[in-house]
Amino acid sequence: MLRFANMIYLFSYVIGVTLHAHDQLLLVVADDINRSSALLQRYERTQRGWETVGERVHVNVGRNGLGWGIGIMDLPHPDTDPVKHEGDGRAPAGVFALGPVFGYAASISTRMPYLQATQDLVCVDDSLSAAYNRIVPVRPELSIGSFEWMRREDSLYRIGVVVGHNGSAVAGRGSCIFLHIEKAPGAGTAGCTSMAPDPLATIIRWLDPEKAPLLVQIPRQRVPEAQKRFEGIGEYQSMPER
Repeated sequence: MLRFANMIYLFSYVIGVTLHAHDQLLLVVADDINRSSALLQRYERTQRGWETVGERVHVNVGRNGLGWGIGIMDLPHPDTDPVKHEGDGRAPAGVFALGPVFGYAASISTRMPYLQATQDLVCVDDSLSAAYNRIVPVRPELSIGSFEWMRREDSLYRIGVVVGHNGSAVAGRGSCIFLHIEKAPGAGTAGCTSMAPDPLATIIRWLDPEKAPLLVQIPRQRVPEAQKRFEGIGEYQSMPER
């Protein structure tokens, strides 16, 4: 387990990840930018190109759909599409680094850097705070107007993955974006991507920091642009609703 003593900015891992070749990819596709349901497919790059791993799974994105976020690269999209902002109920669309993994237990089955969600750990969603969009321990000297506990009373954050959205902490552009356990099948989120516990645990075991995993999260209309950037990812097809 990683020790983060005396560290405020835990997203430095994400910055480091972007310096390496990306050989793992999660593709999340919603039928429409305003839909709260989507499908996730894993891919891994081999000598033959990008190949699918495992089965597609149903996931939930923001209750109001997707909005274009701040990731590690841009995908072409209409200027009329919504942009991700704090509190808009949209999950970020774009291409994002993944990690670290977090959870309630002292350790879990993962190769990724791991952060235990202790009782004093929070993620800051206060745009005016110097710790905006950072996971930090609560301290008397830290001025925070708004935050969420990383160790919740429910099981939603029992296991999860940090999504590297808005790593430069641009005020008001959205914060605290994760892959986490769903509240219920089909239940949209405040801005994260959620799913059933078993597929999330499978993803967490599969993720490899040496392969610099990415999340590509887009509406179906932007799949051709993603295929140009990541040649070999498969054609998107709908699945029956849950």
